[in-house]
Amino acid sequence: MRAGASAGAAPIDRHALVARHAVILTRADPLTPLSVGNGEFAFTADVTGLQTFPGFHAAGMQLNTMAQWGWHSAPNPEGFHPEEVLTAYALDGRQIALPDAAGRSARARAANAWLRANPHRLNLGRIGLRLRDRDGRVVRIEELAACTQRLDLWEGLMESRFAFGGEAVRVLTVGHPSRHLVTARVESPGVAAGRVSIRLGFPYGSTEWGQASDWGRPERHVTRAHPAAGGVRFERALDGERYEARAAWSAGAVFRPAARHEFEVAAPGREVLELVMAFSPQPDPEPLPSFAATRAAAAAHWGRFWSGGGVVDLSRSRDPRWRELERRVVLSQYLTAVHGAGSMPPQETGLVQNSWHGKSHLEMHWWHGAHFAFWDRIALLERSLPYYQRILPRAQQTARRQGYRGARWPKMTGPNGRESPSGVGVFLIWQQPHPVYYAELCHRAHGDRATLERHREVVFETAEFMASYPVWDEAGRRFVLGPVLIPAQENYDPRTTVNPTFELAYWRWGLETAQQWRVRLGMARDPGWDRVLRNLARPSIRDGVYTAVETPPYTKRQDHPSLLAALGVLPPTAGIDVAVMRRTLDDVVRHWDWPRTWGWDYPMLAMTAARVGRPEAAVAALLMDTPKNRYLANGHNFQRANLPLYLPGNGGLLAAVAMMAAGWDGAPARPAPGFPGDGSWTVRWEGLKPMP
Repeated sequence: MRAGASAGAAPIDRHALVARHAVILTRADPLTPLSVGNGEFAFTADVTGLQTFPGFHAAGMQLNTMAQWGWHSAPNPEGFHPEEVLTAYALDGRQIALPDAAGRSARARAANAWLRANPHRLNLGRIGLRLRDRDGRVVRIEELAACTQRLDLWEGLMESRFAFGGEAVRVLTVGHPSRHLVTARVESPGVAAGRVSIRLGFPYGSTEWGQASDWGRPERHVTRAHPAAGGVRFERALDGERYEARAAWSAGAVFRPAARHEFEVAAPGREVLELVMAFSPQPDPEPLPSFAATRAAAAAHWGRFWSGGGVVDLSRSRDPRWRELERRVVLSQYLTAVHGAGSMPPQETGLVQNSWHGKSHLEMHWWHGAHFAFWDRIALLERSLPYYQRILPRAQQTARRQGYRGARWPKMTGPNGRESPSGVGVFLIWQQPHPVYYAELCHRAHGDRATLERHREVVFETAEFMASYPVWDEAGRRFVLGPVLIPAQENYDPRTTVNPTFELAYWRWGLETAQQWRVRLGMARDPGWDRVLRNLARPSIRDGVYTAVETPPYTKRQDHPSLLAALGVLPPTAGIDVAVMRRTLDDVVRHWDWPRTWGWDYPMLAMTAARVGRPEAAVAALLMDTPKNRYLANGHNFQRANLPLYLPGNGGLLAAVAMMAAGWDGAPARPAPGFPGDGSWTVRWEGLKPMP
């Protein structure tokens, strides 16, 4: 395993590194629930270790039980269809129709709302404690005392301790490493006295932005409980969706209905109550494991996770900021593995709560998952890549309908790959080269023919669209990007915007990389692709710096400073000059409206600073004191009240730190080339992979 320390240096004590960043909470906070899970399934709990006080978290970070397969669609009695939200735009002598949410009739507006909100991710169920004092009154969260909660990252174990009415409670919570299953052990004299029990509940799906549950429509869904010895099987039906939940408990426990869609498990006369609960999209005959077996499986899994892959140790640094940066790195590794390493590109809030109705934003997939390759965990990225093959026919259909070749990938989408209508998303193009980038990361990791064959269709269909998308500008004797487009910096008019700097560079990189795939497979370069590469417009420069786009207003100074990604996220491409980008970086740092940015903008800034030889600026970017660069006690990147977590920030941080530590193709030949070399930072690392 390659190391970034001097020759003969001792291996990094990975357990000590991870342990010093265990999450320890001493009070209830609506913004800091903790999660256990495995990328396909996650359970998020409050300070009690279960989902006991969901109302307390309603305006903070919500408490949900979510799986990659857990989706719901509300009925569509009006028969809304995607064609109803299409708007025609004139482009290069033809009409192009986009679902841009500009519906001008009442029906079009209603169709837009339904198509955006459906399908939506579903909260599969709630597992919380029922706490009552000696008078039988329900205990409020404000009445809890002596709260201490610890997330042991090495074992994937959440331990929660608290007291109410002078009675102590201890709860251990564990998620299974490979099944859609969570288990808990509750220890308290209150269990024996009937004052502490477990409450189970099931909601309807929600079409509201940001919500995964609707608890106010009990008549719209069905829960059938089938008790058996030591357990119960629940059949769930929500409109056209079906799934199953199964629960089992320790000896002596009793099960009883509590309300419609709600049930209780108690253990009178016993001070310990264990519960395991699993969810599945269809009946699952596999026996449920015990709490002890699940805890052992989770400990083994997380021990392997932390013992393998990449690691960065900053503890010998003199710069006092080392601890906070290392904390963010460690917690981001855990959070992206729990919430962003599943079979679908994740939503921006992972499996914690819904954002944008739970849809995946494919332009964000790079920020969620590319880092797995740099941290030598390519398998975690590869879990989601078959999704592109699954939705390829729909992406090809989209391209044909718009008059292009190949496959045009959607921006905001669900399991079936249908583009959600949007006034912004349907005009974005920077997600188009992403599948080529992921395939290239897989090839760098494996280097074999099987990898080339596995990804060739997606790579070539992506390149076909990219080659057919630019418009020939006869006056300039060049190909141009746009109109109709909006760049990654999402605040330009799609009808007038041409040649965004980042997208031009990404188009060059993507097409040239696809050509290299042809060569590796023994094929000739595609002459049509080469014609675009030779004649694609160069980025615009004004006053010695790159502009965001070629057309007025040239550069707005809020939202993503994505022009920097042209040399940072990307390696050098034709038309990008290091000196000009260095001046552009300085201009952006001085003049950008940083409160109006997003969490991944800071690692993007750091990657550009590293590539242009400004390592001090790279570190400063990662730790900039600004609202969207705030990392909470649970490691999540806070953005705003209704977006309290933002996993692209975590994933981007990991990509930037790996690059700054292990370097990139053509990086300066010194240790940790993206960190200052003045002795203030001592960066020890193992197992990282250089960035392209």
